[in-house]
Amino acid sequence: MLKGIPAIISPQLLAVLAEMGHGDELGLGIPQLLKAILQLLPLDIYVESPAAVMDLVEDDKKRKLQTPVWDTYLELLKDAGCAKPLEKVERFAFYERAKKAYAVIATGETSLYGNLILKKGVICPDDQT
Repeated sequence: MLKGIPAIISPQLLAVLAEMGHGDELGLGIPQLLKAILQLLPLDIYVESPAAVMDLVEDDKKRKLQTPVWDTYLELLKDAGCAKPLEKVERFAFYERAKKAYAVIATGETSLYGNLILKKGVICPDDQT
C-alpha cells in the first residue's frame, strides 16, 4: 500500500501508467476511475485533444441521443487542468484506435458511448511538485 494513490488504482494499473510513454493511449470507461487516473497521468498538451470518445452513429445523431457521461468527462478533465474538447472519433476508427492503445481497462461502465481514450503527455519542469 502506498500513500497518495487512489484505492481504485490497482498495482497492475499503476505499473501500466508508469510504463506508458508520451503519446501512448489508454482506453477506459468510468468517471470514478478517470478521476483517479487524472491524479497520476499527465495528459498530452501538444495535441488538439488528449481525450477521445466514440462519436454517435448516424441513427443516434438523428434521434438526438444524449450522452451525459461526456459532460462528466469534460468536468473531470477540466478539474485536472485540461479545458480542451473531447475528440469525437467515428465508431470503427475508434475500435481500431482502441486496439492500438497501450492499455485497455475493462470496467463496468454502462453509459452509452462511455468509452474513452486518453493520450499521455509529459510532465513539464514547472509541474513537478
